[in-house]
This record gives sequence, structure tokens and C-alpha cells, in this order.
Amino acid sequence: MIKVITGIRRAGKSYLLDPMFKNYLLKSGVKDNHIIKLDLEERKNKKYLNPDILDEYIRSLIVDKEMYYIILDEIQKVEDFESVLNGFLHILNLDVYVTSSNSKFLSSDVITEFRGRGDEVNVYPLSFEEFFGAYNGTKEEAWNEYLTYGGIPYVLTKKQTKKKAYI
Repeated sequence: MIKVITGIRRAGKSYLLDPMFKNYLLKSGVKDNHIIKLDLEERKNKKYLNPDILDEYIRSLIVDKEMYYIILDEIQKVEDFESVLNGFLHILNLDVYVTSSNSKFLSSDVITEFRGRGDEVNVYPLSFEEFFGAYNGTKEEAWNEYLTYGGIPYVLTKKQTKKKAYI
């Protein structure tokens, strides 16, 4: 099954997969070269927006029968990404994770793109309780920031002057 991580921009989809999930895999004994991650928004990865090049690249890295973990960030940028992902379903030693904030992925039709061979994981902004649990200040200050900036996790790591620019 393809794992499709969906949610609004900056909700933490990419962070959930790298570093959190990637570190978990490494600590569990998965070799670094068996974790293949591509951020398809990065300029250096522009060539992989071509579905044939992406498919060929991923397949070229699978050199043994051990499990490989594929993490493709912002997959909607790849033309005809559905055919690439459906092709990966036929490789038994692949575990595929994709993220997208595209409205196409936010709809309830996302799983039908993979003909019943995908699982959707929705990532939501932080609730106030979660936000306050990580906030360094009073409850009133936290509430004011939460009302101003919302529950975007990354906001908690920024100083006041950088928060406005970030949002």
C-alpha cells in the first residue's frame, strides 16, 4: 500500500517523514542506503519531475531483496505520478510514502487514485492543548499566539519577528 500523507501546508507532513520516520527506521536497523528520499520541490531534484526519470532512478537504487523505504515529498509535482506509484506497488520490497498539500490530495478521492492500494494519513495543525504543551510562556500568551498564527508547529520554533514573515 502507498502511504499518502496529506494536510495543509506547514502542518508537519514532511517533518513527520524526515526526520522523525527516517530516524525511527535508522534506529530500527534499516540501512541508510535503503531509505530513498526526494524532496520534489528542491531545484536539484527538478529532473525527477519527469515520471520516467523518477521511476528509473528509484529502480536503479534497489540492488538487493531487503526492504527499501521510499519517501517522496510533494509528489503532485510529478506529471502522471499515479502511474509511477502504481508501478512501485509491483516491487515487493518497497514501502512507499508520499506527501502532498495539493487540493487534489486533500479531497476524499485520494485513495481512489491508487485503486484501493493506498492508505491516507491526514496531518492536522496542532490543537491548542498541543500548542500550549510545547509553548514557552503563559497560557494567555500562548492563546494570543495561537489565535494569531494558528496551530502550525513550525511557528513554535520562531522568534516573534520571524513568525510574521513565515506565515
